[in-house]
Amino acid sequence: MTAADFFSWPDSLEDFAQDFPLAVAPWEWLRFIGPALHDLSTMDRHVPAGVHITGDVWIDPTAKLPAYATIIGPAWIGADTEIRPGAYIRGNVIVGAGCVLGNACEFKNCLLLDGVQAPHFNYVGDSILGNRAHLGAGVICSNLRLDGKPVTVRLSDRAIDTGLRKFGAILGDGAEVGCNAVLNPGSVLGRRALVTPITAFSGFLPANTIARQRGNLSQIPRRD
Repeated sequence: MTAADFFSWPDSLEDFAQDFPLAVAPWEWLRFIGPALHDLSTMDRHVPAGVHITGDVWIDPTAKLPAYATIIGPAWIGADTEIRPGAYIRGNVIVGAGCVLGNACEFKNCLLLDGVQAPHFNYVGDSILGNRAHLGAGVICSNLRLDGKPVTVRLSDRAIDTGLRKFGAILGDGAEVGCNAVLNPGSVLGRRALVTPITAFSGFLPANTIARQRGNLSQIPRRD
């Protein structure tokens, strides 16, 4: 299982290509985000008065900025990406082209490739989101076990110790997660995998596979 099984590296992030080898396990990329931003050059551009920026932050001139947001560097924001009101970007974040970082969403130590959509009330921590990955409203990438132990990736035949204390989720290119789902620490979704709404998912979901939880819904008369 290598990053090449999950992602195609986009041209928009060509400057970072050497920092993220495709031959390693995809979660290894989480260790590379900070070093990739080590020599980040900042860009002097006009930002709205309500957008608070601290640290080294590079924002493409075509990126759309909201009336208010917080961006803490190091961070690199690609072309034609839209940052919506109330977004909170708090360090070690790389965002490709044409992405949406939505209202009241938080991003921390993550890599978003081209066309990622995280539009509404999402938490994306210590995670890698592939090209055109989509998070429904309220999706949470939980990145810390309750016991604080290193996160494991659970496959069908074995568990892999990643050695990472904080590790949210890996979403391959085109993967989707429905509204209010939770991806537990170490969740790995293959290309075009789909997790249905209101699902608590753990482990590995192969490419082109749907994960769903269905309970019984009952209806009773309403009493005044």
